[in-house]
Amino acid sequence: MTKQNAAKKQKLKVRSVWISDVHLGFRGCSADFLLDFLHNIECDYLYLVGDIIDMWEMKKRVFWPQAHNNVIRTILGKTKHNTKVIYVPGNHDEALRDFDGMVFGNVEIRNETIHTTADGRRLLIIHGDQFDGIIKCSPIISKIGSRLYDYLLRANRWVNLIRRKLGFSYWSLAAFLKHKVKNAVQYIGNFEQAVAREAAQQHVDGVVCGHIHRAEISRIHNIDYFNCGDWVESCTALIENIDGSIEIINWTDVIKQKQHVLQVA
Repeated sequence: MTKQNAAKKQKLKVRSVWISDVHLGFRGCSADFLLDFLHNIECDYLYLVGDIIDMWEMKKRVFWPQAHNNVIRTILGKTKHNTKVIYVPGNHDEALRDFDGMVFGNVEIRNETIHTTADGRRLLIIHGDQFDGIIKCSPIISKIGSRLYDYLLRANRWVNLIRRKLGFSYWSLAAFLKHKVKNAVQYIGNFEQAVAREAAQQHVDGVVCGHIHRAEISRIHNIDYFNCGDWVESCTALIENIDGSIEIINWTDVIKQKQHVLQVA
């Protein structure tokens, strides 16, 4: 087998995968990147940690290209090949919370659940919007903020269209601005603290969440904090290796590495 074929066919085999904030039905969704990720990974557990389908956006307009349909089909296909799929709904797909405990197409719906890693740690799995003070206190303000965020993500698509034409790789304008704005940084810190406190109250070793579109692994008050990130801005996921260790994988970086291997082969 040539180096080119080996680079294309090699799959990443892990114990668990967590993805969140895909936002299928929204134009900013990076469905093609997610499809590539799903096609190139094998796992025993796949957790969908909320906002997989953007029902908020779909109420405003219908946008459902073939790539979004293919994501659903690929996830359902994994359930037929020894992958247990657990869907933990978020605020954008909160209608699914009414089906807590039910199974559809071999996908189990859980409003929250516990995952035990290979090294014995118990992790609380939640989306995290329960701890977003803006959403809890003012749904109207939340939806206004969501609309502004949509505009920012549309600008992000144009920026990356220009970058591709100039030969540059993917870059997230939204993530860049989020990490530069003081209030956003403070909001993220407050959110992480609140989620970690909930995990401590439930007497678990750690927590996996999404919601804020910022992939992160940290230690907060003796709690292991893990955030999946998203498939709108950063194209990130969490993976659990066979030994129980957990890491962030940025799929756009993986694609760039593969392309480099093919170029030098």
